[in-house]
Amino acid sequence: MSEEISNQEITTYGKDTPVGRPDIDGRAAVFVPTGAFDLDNTTTIRKGAGVVGFGNPDGSLTVYFEANRFDDSSLHKWENKARKAYDRMVMNAPTVSKAKIDARMLEQIGTIDGMGIHLKHPERLRHWLELSNALDTAPADAVVLWRNK
Repeated sequence: MSEEISNQEITTYGKDTPVGRPDIDGRAAVFVPTGAFDLDNTTTIRKGAGVVGFGNPDGSLTVYFEANRFDDSSLHKWENKARKAYDRMVMNAPTVSKAKIDARMLEQIGTIDGMGIHLKHPERLRHWLELSNALDTAPADAVVLWRNK
């Protein structure tokens, strides 16, 4: 007989989360870790990282992230980290800064595409950056544009 799966065991992303890897300039989600993510014992997403990604058909998320581990001055600002992760994702570039993760571990706070970043919940990003001791890297506005139409 098949085992019954409880609703607590099934996780999935929200209806606004793009599904599947976006093409160049395509739309992806911007995430921050939730309280379920163990920041102190993780070997993947580091504090202050820009995390972008998309939903998978199985309800999990594929994310790319950038935390500026090598202290590149051009990646000091959070939006530059998010853009770097986004560029890797849409180019399908080889990287160790990629993970398939349970949707409970991350919360979508906005979207990113080839034009810029649109944050629906900038306060959650500020909280993430405050926890990371990186509040000085926060974007000035909820919308960050790097290219005009």
